[in-house]
Amino acid sequence: MGGQSGFGPVPVTEDSGAFHADWEARVFALNAVLRKRGLYNVDEFRDAIERIPPGEYLAASYFERWLMGIEILLADKGIA
Repeated sequence: MGGQSGFGPVPVTEDSGAFHADWEARVFALNAVLRKRGLYNVDEFRDAIERIPPGEYLAASYFERWLMGIEILLADKGIA
């Protein structure tokens, strides 16, 4: 799903910060720690997100996609 066009503009509001909830910051940090420990790299992470089924991908928020990508990678590697 990544890189496809035709979904319209990205909505931006004045309060658009990096994180809208505490759990999003935790997902961001989890990804950073797992990558730093060498469990996967950015290309693997991007590929995992792009393997999310289209319906789930479109229904998920940005950081929900990150979490699903992490879950996919950890399952693929037999870590979780």
